[in-house]
Amino acid sequence: MDRYIPITGIDCTSASLLIDTQAPLDVLHETAADRVRVATQLLESLAFEEGPYSELARVLVVSLREGCDLLDVVGRRLQTQMME
Repeated sequence: MDRYIPITGIDCTSASLLIDTQAPLDVLHETAADRVRVATQLLESLAFEEGPYSELARVLVVSLREGCDLLDVVGRRLQTQMME
């Protein structure tokens, strides 16, 4: 695996945002968890608004919230392992 890989989802010829694949696991985990939390919070806001996508947002929020819970468990276990 290359040390630096571009963030996916940005369609450009020269990537300016890169992921350091050799960064500490806890740093990678926390960054990923933060991104998932932000998306979850946005969808939660949409889920409580009346609109054409509110029902879809409610369904997606359930899966994302479960993912956040799982990421929290992984994060706690990583922290415990680092302290040992």
